[in-house]
Amino acid sequence: MSRRILLIEDNEQNRYLVTFLLEHHGFEVVSAPDGLHGIELARTSEPDLILLDIQLPTMHGYAVARALRGVDSLRHTPIVAVTSHAMVGDREKSLAAGCNGYIEKPINPETFVAEIERFISPASAP
Repeated sequence: MSRRILLIEDNEQNRYLVTFLLEHHGFEVVSAPDGLHGIELARTSEPDLILLDIQLPTMHGYAVARALRGVDSLRHTPIVAVTSHAMVGDREKSLAAGCNGYIEKPINPETFVAEIERFISPASAP
């Protein structure tokens, strides 16, 4: 059984790279290009983990994280911000909005999968 990750990312190249890396390591990836679609897909796809860009069109990632935390079935689903927002205080803003972790872009393809695996519970492992 594969582990499902929801990727909410508006940049097509970033979606391709993250999806490639994760699928190569046995994950199933579903993706949304913006926050509104991401919230809807999170409700229906039952992800084990949500990777969330912060700079999204129409709805900022912080608002998406807060909205996801308001959905009962997603209340305990790990959310990891994967973002180029790397200024002082951005990590804290992500965590305050409901994210469990924070990874700066550009991602390191050699360590990315290991970084996100630590947020997935052993119960969801294959």
